[in-house]
Amino acid sequence: MGPSSVVLLPYAPSSVAVARQYLSSDLQEWGVYETVIDDAVLVVSELLSNALRHAHPLPSGQIKVAWQCTDGYVEVAVSDGGSATEPRAGRAALSSLGGRGLGIVEYLAENWGVRHEGDVTTVWAAVATADTVSNGHAAVPSPAVRECI
Repeated sequence: MGPSSVVLLPYAPSSVAVARQYLSSDLQEWGVYETVIDDAVLVVSELLSNALRHAHPLPSGQIKVAWQCTDGYVEVAVSDGGSATEPRAGRAALSSLGGRGLGIVEYLAENWGVRHEGDVTTVWAAVATADTVSNGHAAVPSPAVRECI
């Protein structure tokens, strides 16, 4: 398993920018290509925005965002307190203001899915990399946990 990070964020729209910044910084440090970083940051933005719009916070009142580099992929995941509906990619009308998030994720990621563990729902996506880490073996303590208030 490669380098990984976990960030606990407030259940608030401002957390999207914070998650994007942390993810981008980590992936740059780990030697991931800029185009892959851009895709991963957009994917995490969509997953986190969807969680904030459609799901409940975790019991702590927060939302968890995690990422790792493994086997030629950057895997990102957003965990929340679940919702009444299952996350799925839809077909938004051209005039719709929203409804494209998981379609964007589906386009950019090699694969994505949903895991349920008790009251926690995690939506994850794997973005492919040609050479995820420039030296092939980045050594980062696992997992780095940050809590942003």
